[in-house]
Amino acid sequence: METLNKKIDFTLIFEVKNANPNGDPLNGNRPRMNIEDLGEVSDVCLKRKIRNRLQQEGNKIFIQSQDATDDDYASLADRFMAFAKEENLDVSKKTKQLDIIRQKVCANWIDVRTFGQVFAMNSLNGFSLGVRGCMSIQPAFSVDPVEIESMQITKSVNSDTKEGAKSSDTMGLKHYLNYGLYRTNGSINTHFAEKNGFTEEDALKIKDALKTLFENDVSAARPEGSMRVVKLIWWEHDNYTGQLPSAKLFDSVKIKRKDGVEIAHSLDDYEITIEPNDLVKYEMVVDVR
Repeated sequence: METLNKKIDFTLIFEVKNANPNGDPLNGNRPRMNIEDLGEVSDVCLKRKIRNRLQQEGNKIFIQSQDATDDDYASLADRFMAFAKEENLDVSKKTKQLDIIRQKVCANWIDVRTFGQVFAMNSLNGFSLGVRGCMSIQPAFSVDPVEIESMQITKSVNSDTKEGAKSSDTMGLKHYLNYGLYRTNGSINTHFAEKNGFTEEDALKIKDALKTLFENDVSAARPEGSMRVVKLIWWEHDNYTGQLPSAKLFDSVKIKRKDGVEIAHSLDDYEITIEPNDLVKYEMVVDVR
């Protein structure tokens, strides 16, 4: 299939109910917030979820989650070196095959041609290669300030045997949001799509991954059904650079609380509208009302 030859922009809106969408390890794993008390989900977290969905659909992924690897490699360097050996690639410090290696790694791993990757691990003995991705995605922020709830929990089982005695109970805290509506924006750049061999089929795979972003993503912090995509707005331009700037399309999506609603508790408490334009039509890929 031909490489992507038209710019793509998208807005993703999702909701969180009684869950922790992205814990902050520097703040006791509390849900991330910015200085305005808006909930935040990092772009790295969103990319991880996209990678997981692509991997679950049978695509080859370079940056695999440690608890979901589908090969026997213990590190990224091992995975890369095994591929280089299989393809007879020269990955020495003074290699003259950088363009060939770039093409090979992009063709093999969908996340490399999508998000980019720096191949400069310590064990590669000076070899270095940077691939710029064609897709960018912003951190997601909640529409309104969020309030974090904390629940004290107790572990009341023996973790270890000590002279036959029961160990002391372990106390802890579990943090979550009652409700939050989040949005993020993203784009697929045709210049780097062409350079990386990113195809129309790849764009469809990304669209499908975004539609089902939170499937098979359950944990104690994110129970089944606690996070779901409610809107996916997808703009496909008809040329290489696009008819309108991405920012103008993103700004056309308006989200506000309905009149009389002081604190939102569900999607029904919001109005979501899209200002039309005559140049770029949108597809409402997901529309939960």
